[in-house]
Amino acid sequence: MLRVVILGTGNVATHLFAAFSQLDTVAVVQVVGRSENALKKFSGCTAVSQNFNRIAEAEVYIIAVADDAIPQVSSYLSHKKDIVVHTSGAMPMDCLAPENRGVFYPLQSFTAGKPVDFTSVPIGIEAKKQSSLAVLRQLAEALSQKVYEIDSKQRKTLHLAAVFVNNFTNHLYHIGEMLCQQEGVSFDLLRPLILETAQKIQSLSPTEAQTGPARRGDQNSMQAHRTLLLNNTHAELYTLFSKAIQHHYAKKL
Repeated sequence: MLRVVILGTGNVATHLFAAFSQLDTVAVVQVVGRSENALKKFSGCTAVSQNFNRIAEAEVYIIAVADDAIPQVSSYLSHKKDIVVHTSGAMPMDCLAPENRGVFYPLQSFTAGKPVDFTSVPIGIEAKKQSSLAVLRQLAEALSQKVYEIDSKQRKTLHLAAVFVNNFTNHLYHIGEMLCQQEGVSFDLLRPLILETAQKIQSLSPTEAQTGPARRGDQNSMQAHRTLLLNNTHAELYTLFSKAIQHHYAKKL
């Protein structure tokens, strides 16, 4: 059984703890965090501590904190011989202080109170030592059916791509909701369209799946849309996206 210590109490730490707790092959022996209140949700299930100088022994130490706090937290583990990893998509492996270091990157959006099925979550792993990479693969495969060796440069680009397809897309949902509210129309009317778009790219490439007035070069519709956009930022986004789509499909129009 792999012993794991989780350092952090946020969404990623909480979801990893919940997932590991369902496994017979992994034991989370301690959760370490600065907030006494945040540690309460773990205290009935494992040992908890606010003292970063008294971290339990384990085979894998998972740092699941904000990116700018990773180097400092890892400094408390600089004397550890076992594997120390972070879960960040944007930070390089070498930001960690310990010699035996790596990355355990679950590529998913984690929200408090929203359960995640880790069996379908891609997990990117990286390690300085080949023996440690094997341990991380064992740990990742206990959770997920999709485990990949990804280096720091690849992971950084993958994280950027994830921002486009997840964070930016969700903000566009927000704008769509605002436009619906502006005219007293339920956002629920758009949910089937959102689902169809997401399902479509399971079998088509995004290039093949693109539809809409910009894809067709329908200038009249686009101009009519712009007159409805009272928010300047939303109008700028509409124009920028429309131009980008038109440029991409210029040869086909």
